[in-house]
Amino acid sequence: MTTKLKIDGTTYEVTVDDKTPLLWVLRDHLNLTGTKYGCGVAQCGACTVLVGGKAVRSCATFLDEIGDKEIMTIANTTDPLLKKVQEAWVEEDVPQCGYCQSGQIMNATGLLKANSNPTEEEIIAEMNGNICRCGTYNRIKNAIKKINAGA
Repeated sequence: MTTKLKIDGTTYEVTVDDKTPLLWVLRDHLNLTGTKYGCGVAQCGACTVLVGGKAVRSCATFLDEIGDKEIMTIANTTDPLLKKVQEAWVEEDVPQCGYCQSGQIMNATGLLKANSNPTEEEIIAEMNGNICRCGTYNRIKNAIKKINAGA
């Protein structure tokens, strides 16, 4: 089955089974490797992308669930909020090994798109489930707190 997907502002056509996880479409069929494979069962968050502005685990989101919603990945170079999140990550020196960072940044971007001024409790609740084996959770929280998503 051929499906059109709009990813980071570009339209792609892929011919794959509609039960293929989005992660494999991104990585294997489109060679968009910024989105990482972590656990494969939607538990770690390394594969998080935005679909229709909402954070989803791409390893457990299937092509037939996407419809005409736009997909945003860590490779997006035009979204101003994603750029702010990436800059805050650098300012707070968040990345350690870096493996979970694309998923962490996409989840934070999804949070800030839905809530431009989250409380500390809302940040903790939303980011819960994005696992960082280096334990940079306080730096992640500080980076999100310093972003004024409405500006």
